[in-house]
Amino acid sequence: MTGVPASAAGGPGAPGTRGAAAGAPGTGASGAHGSKSSRGGKLGAVAVNQASLWNVANLLTMLRLVLVPGFVALMLADGGYDPVWRAWAWAAFAVAMITDIFDGHLARTYNLVTDFGKIADPIADKAIMGAALICLSSLGDLPWWVTGVILGRELGITLLRFLVIRYGVIPASRGGKMKTLAQGTAVGMYVLALTGPLATLRFWVMAVAVALTVVTGLDYVRQAIVLRRQGLADRKAAAKEAE
Repeated sequence: MTGVPASAAGGPGAPGTRGAAAGAPGTGASGAHGSKSSRGGKLGAVAVNQASLWNVANLLTMLRLVLVPGFVALMLADGGYDPVWRAWAWAAFAVAMITDIFDGHLARTYNLVTDFGKIADPIADKAIMGAALICLSSLGDLPWWVTGVILGRELGITLLRFLVIRYGVIPASRGGKMKTLAQGTAVGMYVLALTGPLATLRFWVMAVAVALTVVTGLDYVRQAIVLRRQGLADRKAAAKEAE
């Protein structure tokens, strides 16, 4: 066997014409030691990756996922119209919205971003919002078309991001953040059993949320079209340079 790297032969000083199976003194022992070290390094890396799953940001995301069925149970308890149960449901919804703010901030600030977080965080966001909207519409507190517009926009933009990810990433805009705040505030007000002027106020807050949902959704579509065109142009330019 020729051309075998020295490291594969068991040490930096081993001749290149000898393999681990050649039976040279000291070669087998050092090769076994190197193999064990390699396996130990891989196992250590796996252990670190597994440990990183249980960071604070991911735990907050998991909490938000757990809150979804709890919120639904509280929201629909006793027919769904008991003010006390609705208040508890609002508390669960508020905790979910607050953790949505903190988990992303913690992940970015302390470098706690993981593959699990990238997948679970948007799922948790849409799960709690979708559960609240569907519960409100099923109880007759919110028109189904409002739920359809908001959920349709969220799912559509998520799909759009995946379709254009080969050309680049659509960044979160200030309008998108305002939309999220407006939606959370409006839905929270509808979850509470409000009456009088507050009930009128929540109607207008929801109107603002729906308007921002539509406007920002159209803006994301525009950004996706521009990003795709730019990506295709860059590819054509690179192909011409290669020729």
